[in-house]
Amino acid sequence: QVQLVESGGGLVQAGGSLRLSCAASGRTFSSYATAWFRQAPGKAREFVSAISWNGDKTYYTGSVKGRFTISRDNAKNTVYLQMNSLKPEDTAVYFCAAKLALVAMTTTRAYDYWGQGTQVTVSS
Repeated sequence: QVQLVESGGGLVQAGGSLRLSCAASGRTFSSYATAWFRQAPGKAREFVSAISWNGDKTYYTGSVKGRFTISRDNAKNTVYLQMNSLKPEDTAVYFCAAKLALVAMTTTRAYDYWGQGTQVTVSS
């Protein structure tokens, strides 16, 4: 069992930056591929970014490429999402997800463990 807790969300103006953190407890987190998803009001949860168990492979949805960076520190059992040049359309609740696997996936159903989410609001 893995417990995930997100933090770092907040209100920021367009063009600003935030860094989200996903702290894991429980099993050996270094064995888990991890991802970030987001869900805006009235919309389905969507993939944002993912990282393999050792961080050597990363994946991004097209709308955040070049603006967001995912990383992980397995010694701290934490995955990060650095978000730069934020836009109002990035406003959503951001969720961290994990799966006991070496390879990261981009679909919600691939992940077994989820955090409660952290709100990111970008004002124009």
